[in-house]
Amino acid sequence: MNFILHLLLDAAVIFGLAYVMPQIEVKSFGTAVLIALLLGILNFFVGWLLAFPLNLVTFFLLTGLVRLVVTALLLKLIDKFMDSFTIHGFWPALVIALAVAVAGTLIDRSAPSEPMREAGHVAVLAPGR
Repeated sequence: MNFILHLLLDAAVIFGLAYVMPQIEVKSFGTAVLIALLLGILNFFVGWLLAFPLNLVTFFLLTGLVRLVVTALLLKLIDKFMDSFTIHGFWPALVIALAVAVAGTLIDRSAPSEPMREAGHVAVLAPGR
């Protein structure tokens, strides 16, 4: 369920930013959903390959910033493969990466998954407090 929320929210963020920013073009919401799906798959399979060497260079001190840059690079890669999605420049891709990261954080805070609760990443309040 959390995966579907993330996917739809990421698609909404991408589609909304395409509406607001003239440097980003997305043909339809279905395209935005496909972009969000590809971004999740690429982040899972390829993102760590890009992030690990960059994290080594920064001595793992800038991990969050490295993740944003890697996500922006993956968005530019998706841009090269899809005709219905265009990003003009690197900065708009970085804005999308930042917006997707913030939206994902808000979803994780408001609807944490069971593994997140068990690991102690999210405080669970007892009812009635």
